[in-house]
Parts: sequence; C-alpha cells; structure tokens
Amino acid sequence: MEYSPPPLFKQGASARVKMTLFACISIALLLADARMHALTTVRQVVGTVLYPLQMAALMPRDAIYGVGDYFSSLSSLEKQVRDLRQQQIVTAQALQQAQLHSTENAQLRKLLDAREHVPGKSMLAEILYDARDSASRKVVLDRGAQAGVQLGLPVIDNQGVVGQVTRVFPFTSEVTLLTDKEQAIPVQLLRNGLRSVAYGRGQSGQLDLRFMAPNADVQVGDILITSGIDGVYPAGLAVARVSQVESNGNGAFGRVVCQPLAGIQNHRQLLILMSPPDLPPRPPEEEPIKPGKKGKAAREAAAAAATAAPAPAAPPGAAPAAIPGAAAAAATGAAPAAVPGAAIAPAAPAAKPAAAEPKKDTR
Repeated sequence: MEYSPPPLFKQGASARVKMTLFACISIALLLADARMHALTTVRQVVGTVLYPLQMAALMPRDAIYGVGDYFSSLSSLEKQVRDLRQQQIVTAQALQQAQLHSTENAQLRKLLDAREHVPGKSMLAEILYDARDSASRKVVLDRGAQAGVQLGLPVIDNQGVVGQVTRVFPFTSEVTLLTDKEQAIPVQLLRNGLRSVAYGRGQSGQLDLRFMAPNADVQVGDILITSGIDGVYPAGLAVARVSQVESNGNGAFGRVVCQPLAGIQNHRQLLILMSPPDLPPRPPEEEPIKPGKKGKAAREAAAAAATAAPAPAAPPGAAPAAIPGAAAAAATGAAPAAVPGAAIAPAAPAAKPAAAEPKKDTR
C-alpha cells in the first residue's frame, strides 16, 4: 500500500537536483564576478546593510579586548609614572648639586679676588661644622697645624672679617667669631676715622661699640673697618655696619649696635690670613721696681764699704808709698784713682756757723 502526501503538501524536486542547481548558480556567479566584476555593487550594498549587524556581533569581543587593554595600559602608565618620579628626584638632586657648585665657584672667585687685595700670604679653608658649645659663636675649619695654621690668625671672607683662630689641632682649627662675647676688635669709622673697640653680643649675632661719647659723630649706616692698632688684623678690612645708635639724654655714654658684614651664614669658604701685619716689634716691657728696693741696695753697698779692711798705717817718719797712677794723675792734673779695697775717708764735717753776738742794750 503506497502512501502519498496530499496535494497541499506535495514536494517539488529532489534534494540532489536542488544541490546541483545551486552549485551551478554559484559557479556562474563566481566566474562572472572574477572576470566581469559583476557583483561589486552587490557586495558593497550587502556590506553596507550588514555592517551594523557585524558591529553588534563584535561588541562583546571588543568589550573584552578593551577591558584587557585598559588594565594593561593602567599598569604600564603607573610604571612610567614611578620611573618619571624617580628620574625627577635624581634630576632635582643633580640640579641642586649644580647650583651648589655654581655658588661655591662664585664664592671662590670672590675669595680669590679678595685675596689679591689682602697683603701677605693667605690660605683657603672650609667650614666643617659649628662648635658643640651652643653658648659660644665658634666654627671648625678643615685646616690645622699641619697646614701651618697658628693661634691668633685672622679669618675673613669676601665681605669682611669673620673672626680669629683660637684653637689649633693637627688637621682642624677652631675659629671664634666676632659676635662671640669674648671677642673684641679695634675698629674705626670709614667716614671720619673715629676709633673704637667692637665687642661681640653673643647669640644675637651683633656687635657693640660701648662707652661712646654722647656727641660722637656716629650715624646709622656707617661702615666700620679694622684700625690695625692691635697687630692682629690688617688695617682696612670691613667689619660691620652701624644699625642702631642709642644715646642717653642725661649725658651718659651711649651704645652703638652694629651688624657684621661677613656672610658666614650664606657660604662655607673662608680665607685665613697667614702673614701678620707688617709692624715694627713692640718695645720690651720694663720690670716694675718694687718700693724700697733701691734703698735696700744702697744700704747693702754702705755695709760692704764699712766692713772693708783699713789700709796699714805708715811708720813714723817714713815717706808715703807711691800710689799707682799718682804720677800720671799729677802730670795730667787729674785726681788720682782710688785704690781698690781702700776705705773711703769720711769727709770733714762742715764748719758750724759762728754764734751771733748778743746785741748790746743801748738804752
């Protein structure tokens, strides 16, 4: 018994026929497109129509790729930022060193220029650190006895006097600044030559001109220079500038406050003056004569003369012995020299004045 579909669902050609038909159509289209480019327009139209669908289909893939690229780019950028920051730190340090070297070179040039204007020999030195004593104003230099540094040598910079060497070690030395309370320096005003002595004020970093007369010609802004009368600092070195003049109205001595010109807080290079000022030597100091010493020496000489042995007496009628040198003295008319060891004859007592005769009464 054969079954056949109803007329409504009647099948057409077989599948083999359909496959053969479509294969022939495909081959024909391929040949036409390859030789005559007949499907170029069709391909463009189809590509344009299907482009949104392609983008929609690729969105999940692009999203996954984008997330991966974001995190990889973020890590790469963070690494670059770290490298750039480290490079910035190194560059900043190099820039600071270059600026420091430039400042030091400028300071050394100024010191060399000041060295040419200072008489005598000098030596460059550098500040190592401040002294441990916080109550004093001292610094330690990198030059000591091995380099020829001695006690009392003055220390300056290109702007003025810094201080004086007060302690010397084999490889270092200690300099007491002018502003220390124990320091004093003879100065004079550059404007009028008025001389005085500047004393340090300690931690305030200033100098004082004490016991100035009320009518002293001192003005704010005057420059103080070394007078050179102490034999330590050469004359003409800048010391300080007058910043304040205090005067009492009752006629008492006033006080002048000065600001040092040396810029020791701004640099570390200094100049040690090795040669003292060319001054004549000081005269030797005379020893003071104690009271009564001269009288004691005179008494001792008198006692020695009194205890000397007397000369032997000549026998009666004998001629006196010739004294050596008497003939020569007689020839020249000079007094004969005293014989060594002979006692000095005492001088004859002065004649007493004659007594005045009593006046007669004429009454």
